[in-house]
Amino acid sequence: RFVFTSTTSLMIRDDVRAGKAGGAKAAFWLDEDWGPLAPRNIYGVTKLAAEELCRLYALEHGLDIMVLRTGRFFPEDDDTHAFPSGPNLKANEFLNRRLTVEDSADAHIAALEKAPGLGFQRLILSAPPPFARGDAEALIADAPEVIARCYPQAAALYAARGWVLPAHIDRVYDPGKAERLLGFRCQTDFGSILKALEDGAPLPFTHDAGYVSPKEIA
Repeated sequence: RFVFTSTTSLMIRDDVRAGKAGGAKAAFWLDEDWGPLAPRNIYGVTKLAAEELCRLYALEHGLDIMVLRTGRFFPEDDDTHAFPSGPNLKANEFLNRRLTVEDSADAHIAALEKAPGLGFQRLILSAPPPFARGDAEALIADAPEVIARCYPQAAALYAARGWVLPAHIDRVYDPGKAERLLGFRCQTDFGSILKALEDGAPLPFTHDAGYVSPKEIA
């Protein structure tokens, strides 16, 4: 069996990236069947090409292959956002597009264990969102209202820390297939973040504003 680490980034077409600012009336609900795919950079293009090589090899040679499209788990600040702060932004992303390094590693182990007999599969890895597909329009119009329905305590806990909730959410990654096929579910979700804030405990994700990516060193 073989496990290939891919990325949800290859699913982000220009219209998905533009989101509400580009005229979207509902959040994009991104699962393994979503498409057509049109990666917007060389990273996405090469990852998609590698996925297709995996699919072809599985077809021609019968090898069980798991392609894991991982959401965000990098420790550094997002170089495209100055606001909100790095930890605030990462916390927000557990609503729709982030997971911890630990959960990503555990998912890879689960994929290795469950791959035999499953053939070729693509799976999205992200913390389970608290939303349903039916929330897509409301997430664009007024995300805090939807979040309040799921987590009534969120606004007060955020305000006490000087954080802000997202005004709108443009996309939601759906990791449901990984849960159904592998029996895997991320241990850390947005509720875990709120519990840490409530308890005054360390946040259950890594943030290192001074981290320098190897690509920058090179």
